[in-house]
Amino acid sequence: MNTYILGFQEIDRTKLTVAGGKGANLGELSGIEGIRVPQGFCITTEAYKKIAENNHELNSLLDELTRLRAEDRKNIGEISAKIRMAIERIPISKDIEGEITYYLSKLGEKNAYAVRSSATAEDLPIASFAGQQDTYLNIIGREAILKHVSKCWASLFTERAVTYRLQNGFDHRKVHLSVVVQKMVCPQASGILFTADPVTSNRKVLSVDAGFGLGEALVSGLVNADLYKVRNGKVIDKKVSTKKLAIYALKEGGTKEQEIEPERQNRQVLADEQILQLERLGRKIEEHFGPPQDIEWCLADDAFYIVQSRPITALYPIPEANDQENHVYVSVGHQQMMTDPIKPLGLSLWQLTAARLMYKAGGRLFVDVAQMLASPDSRKILFNNMGQHDPLMKDALMTIIERGDFIKSLHDDKKEQNPGKSKGMPSSGFHTQIENDPTIVADLMKRSQTSIEELRQSIQTKSGADLLDFILADIQELKKILFAPESSAVFMAAINASAWINEKMNEWLGEKNAADPLSQSVPNNITAEMGLALLDVADAIRPYPEIIAYLHHVKDDNFLAELVKFDGGRETRDAIYGYLNKYGMRCAGEIDITKTRWSEKPITLVPMILSNIKNFQPHAGRRRFEQGRRVALQKEQELLERLQPLPDGEQKAQETKRRIDLIRNFIGYREYPKYGMISRYFVYKQALLKEAEQLVQAGVIHEKEDIYYLTFEELREAVRTNKLDYRIVSIRKDEYKLYEKLTPPRVITSDGEIIAGEYKREDLPAEAIAGLSVSSGVIEGRARVILNMEDADLEEGDILVTSFTDPSWTPLFVSIRGLVTEVGGLMTHGAVIAREYGLPAVIGVENATKRIKDGQRIRVHGTEGYVEIL
Repeated sequence: MNTYILGFQEIDRTKLTVAGGKGANLGELSGIEGIRVPQGFCITTEAYKKIAENNHELNSLLDELTRLRAEDRKNIGEISAKIRMAIERIPISKDIEGEITYYLSKLGEKNAYAVRSSATAEDLPIASFAGQQDTYLNIIGREAILKHVSKCWASLFTERAVTYRLQNGFDHRKVHLSVVVQKMVCPQASGILFTADPVTSNRKVLSVDAGFGLGEALVSGLVNADLYKVRNGKVIDKKVSTKKLAIYALKEGGTKEQEIEPERQNRQVLADEQILQLERLGRKIEEHFGPPQDIEWCLADDAFYIVQSRPITALYPIPEANDQENHVYVSVGHQQMMTDPIKPLGLSLWQLTAARLMYKAGGRLFVDVAQMLASPDSRKILFNNMGQHDPLMKDALMTIIERGDFIKSLHDDKKEQNPGKSKGMPSSGFHTQIENDPTIVADLMKRSQTSIEELRQSIQTKSGADLLDFILADIQELKKILFAPESSAVFMAAINASAWINEKMNEWLGEKNAADPLSQSVPNNITAEMGLALLDVADAIRPYPEIIAYLHHVKDDNFLAELVKFDGGRETRDAIYGYLNKYGMRCAGEIDITKTRWSEKPITLVPMILSNIKNFQPHAGRRRFEQGRRVALQKEQELLERLQPLPDGEQKAQETKRRIDLIRNFIGYREYPKYGMISRYFVYKQALLKEAEQLVQAGVIHEKEDIYYLTFEELREAVRTNKLDYRIVSIRKDEYKLYEKLTPPRVITSDGEIIAGEYKREDLPAEAIAGLSVSSGVIEGRARVILNMEDADLEEGDILVTSFTDPSWTPLFVSIRGLVTEVGGLMTHGAVIAREYGLPAVIGVENATKRIKDGQRIRVHGTEGYVEIL
C-alpha cells in the first residue's frame, strides 16, 4: 500500500496520525456533499519519519532540544535554527519524489499550488497549533514544490512551534509533519468564518471576517477586515472597514501586496446574500464535525471554496441541561473564591453537598438562575444577594433582563409561591430572627466539632462499599449543619447589621463604610485566628537559629522527623503539629477534596513561618488582635458620641449600639461553617485514600490519586465490583489539562454567550481601575502579583494582588498592608478577613493580575473601591 502520499478522497478524520490535523480535516471536508474543497494530496508523516529517523545530525540536535525549558528562549532560537537548516539539507528520497511527481501530473504540474504544513498535534480539540508551522502560497513547478515541502518539514521547528510544544507538554519526537499540496484558488475575496461568536462565545451567532484577495493579508494583520455577524438567517451586525491593501497571486508564482483603488476601499467585501450563503455552509460543516468551527474560506468566480476547518479551542463549554429552554448559568467558583477547575471526585462531592442543582462545564460548577430571573420577586432577592456577593455578576444578569429577549418575565398570576426556592435554590433563613446572645455561636461551633469527632470515630470501622455508603449518609448530616436556619440566621444578623450601620452612618453622619473598623478582631473568627496562630508558631521557633537555618533549606516533607536532631527541635515540631491539628485540613482551593492539604504537605507552611520570623517581633499575633479590638471599641465610642447631639440622638445611639453588638458577637461565625465542612471533607479523603490503596493492590487503578478522576458514584461502583475501565481515568486526566487553560465566565447562557458585567462608575480619576470597596482605608505600597500561594515572597507593607483568595491565604494577610483580587464580593472570604485585620481592600477588579505588574507602586482606595498605579 502507498504510505507516502494520500489523495484527499482517501483521507478522513481517522487519518490524523498520517495526514496531520489540517490534512485529516481537509479530507473530511472533501467528503461533505455541497462543500467545495480545492483538490490536493497529503505527503504523509511516514515520508517525514523516513527523512528524519536515521539522520545523526538531526537526532543529536533533538537531544539538545529535549533538555530545554520554555523559558530558555536564546537556546531554543539557536538550536531550532540549526534543526531547520539540517532538515532542508536532507535530500528527498527518489521513491517519495516519484510519488509526488505522479500526483502532480494527475492534478496538472503547471498549476499553482499551496504547500501547507499539517502537524499531528494541530487543530485538535485540546490544542490549537494554528500558525505554528509554515504555509507557502502560489508555488509553481515540480522543483519549487519539492523545495517547499522540505521547508514545511523544517517549519516543525520554528521557534514559536518549539516553545508552544514545551509549554503544552508535547514531545518533539512524537509530533510529526504531513505536508498538504493543494490546488491554488486565486480568490476575489477570502476570510474566516467562526460558527460561534469568538468575542461573546454565543453559539447561535456566526462571525465572518472578509477582505479582498488572499486571506494572508487578514491572518498577518496587514489589513482590517470587514466584520459581519449573522444569526438565524439574518445579518444582525456589519462593520465595513477601510481596506487599503490586498495580497494577490502572481502569474509566475509567489504573491505580492497591492493597493486597492480608493473607490473600492470602503466597499462591503461580501453582499448580504453571500454572507447568508456562508452561514449555511458554516452550519453544515459544524453539523458534520460537532463542535463550533473556525473555517477558512475564499470566493472565486462567485463560488465559495473551503480551504480549512478546525475546532475553536478557546470557547468555554456550555453546561448541559438537555432541553431546548433558555438557561442562565452563574459560576459557583466565583462565589466560592476558587475559579480553578475541580477534579471529578471533587465536583461530585461538592454537588452532593450543595443545596441546589448544579451543572458541570469545563471542570467547574454552575447554577441555573433562569427561573429566578423570570419572577420579579425572586429576581429582586437574587440581585440583592449578587450585589453583595459579586457586583459584576449582578450587572451581567441585569444586562440579560434589560435586553428583554432571552428571559420571559412571569405574569403576576404565575408568580411562584416561594421565589427563594426556585429551581433548587435553598431557603436561606435570612429572615429568621435571633437573639443577640454570644453563647449561640459557641453552641453552634461545639455541635459541629462534636459531630466531626463522632465521624472520626465511626469512619474507622468502615471499608469497601460500606465506607462509600457511610460517607453518603454522613453528607446528609453535613448538610443539616451547613444549612441549619439558626446557623445562617447568626451571620445574616451580623451582615444585615453591617449594612444598616453603613447606610445609617452615611445618612446621619456623612461617613462611608463605618461598619468596617467595627469588624476588627471579633471573637470566634476561625480563619482570622489561623493567620495569627502562625505568628505564634514563628514565636516558638524564633529562639533557635539552628532550626531557622535548617528550615531555609528543607526540600521535602520529612523535615518534621529530622527536627529532633536540633536544639529546639521538639518544641518546633510540637508547635507545627499543634497548628496542623487545628488547621491542617486547609489548603489553596480547599473546596476540591482532591487538593493537597497542609497536613499532607506541611512544607507548604515553611515559607510563611520563615516570613513571619523575619517580618515580625515576638508576640505580634496577640498585639495585632488587641490593636484591632481597640480600633473597633474606639470606633464604637466615637460613633455613639457623634450621634448623641443629633435629633432623637439617644434613640439613634441605642439602635446603633444594638447593631454594633450584633456585628461583634456574630460576624466571626461567618467563616465557621466552611471550616466545619472542610474538616469533614478531610476525614472523608483520608478514608477514601485508604480504600484507594486496596484498589491499587488489586490492580484496578495504577496509583491512589487515580480515584480523583472518578465521580463519587463511579468510585463506589469500582470499590463494589473491583473493576474499572481504566481508559476513563486517562481521558479525564487529559480533559483536566484542557480545563486548566480555560477561563471560566461569571455568567454564561445556554446559547454559550458569555455576558461580562462592568462597573458603571463616573466618579473615578482618569486611569483608575474600578473594583468593589470591601474594606475601608487608603494605602500605598509595592504590588506583589502572586498567583500561587506557595510562591509568595512578601515583606511587611506589600499589597497582595491575586486572582482570588480562599481561607488558606489568610496566613499571608498578616504581612500585607492591602489587598486587590479579581474575584469576590462584600461577604466573600478575602473581604471578611481584610476587614477583620483592618486592611484596605478592593476586590472584583477585572484582570488585576495582568493590568498591575509585580513590583509596581500602587494606591488602594478601599473606601471608594478603586486602584491607582503610581
